[in-house]
Amino acid sequence: MQASRENYSFQKVIIVIAIFLFILKMVAWYITNSVAILTDGLESIVNIITAFIGLYSLYLSALPKDNNHPYGHGKAEFISAGIEGTLISVTGLIIIYEAINNLKHPHILGKLDYGIALIAATSIINFLVGFAAVRKGKKNHSLALIASGKHLESDTYSTIGIVVGLILIYFTHLVWLDSVIALVYAMIIIVTGYKIMRSSIAGIMDEADKKLLDEVVEYLNNSRTKNWIDLHNLRIIKYGAILHLDCHLTVPWYLTVREAHDEVKLLEDTVKNKYGISVEMFVHLDGCEPFSCPLCQKEDCKVRQHPFVSTMEWTVENISKNIKHQL
Repeated sequence: MQASRENYSFQKVIIVIAIFLFILKMVAWYITNSVAILTDGLESIVNIITAFIGLYSLYLSALPKDNNHPYGHGKAEFISAGIEGTLISVTGLIIIYEAINNLKHPHILGKLDYGIALIAATSIINFLVGFAAVRKGKKNHSLALIASGKHLESDTYSTIGIVVGLILIYFTHLVWLDSVIALVYAMIIIVTGYKIMRSSIAGIMDEADKKLLDEVVEYLNNSRTKNWIDLHNLRIIKYGAILHLDCHLTVPWYLTVREAHDEVKLLEDTVKNKYGISVEMFVHLDGCEPFSCPLCQKEDCKVRQHPFVSTMEWTVENISKNIKHQL
């Protein structure tokens, strides 16, 4: 819950900054009459709208579980990211329309030097806030915060492109470059919007996170104990800031209930030491079988039926299958 509160508070900061940057961009557009700056300002409107949507989704995801939502409300973040990605893509299409219209009916540009200075300032602020948002989002496993941060970062890169283009226009007086810059900018944000939508759909559909799976499996390989004879049927689902992990753990069949429970507790603590307290684990216990002996490293086992041969390395492929491993 602490992570959810941190995400919610940081999203408030993003909203305040988004409004401030929008005002700066509108001032820059007013004094320059540049369509490239106008499109940057239009994109900032999306920043503000999606920041409020992200704030509401983080509020929902921070709510405790209830009878109607036994896994919590974390899925709201995926919906928020999907809406944000859609709005970004639509804005890109609007920008394309405005840029083409400006090519047909060029505008007279005003004080580009002042406009360049204002837009450059917004890009610096955007990057710093976006970088901080992505960092905190990854730390707290918040897709909504990561989406907001990546949006701001992409806004930074495209704004830098606009600044460079405006400098060229300032020195060359090639007014048509204003529309060309806007078109390039539109394509960049459409691609960004698509990527955000793709991530949100993957989360809603519980698509496997290959990178996270690889990381978890490698960590478990390095942390396994002699009583963890086998691990299989591993599944991972992310709900907002909460990571749900299910698996089957094979332990020596002669352990008492208390001893077997201690092994489960050790596994849970091991994972939480890596990924924080916002982890929920459901571990099914299996007793070992005679075919488990060649994989078992327990030297003091008094009921061993076969000698130890080698330890099987856990991989995403074999640890995800619902079968006990054997040589």
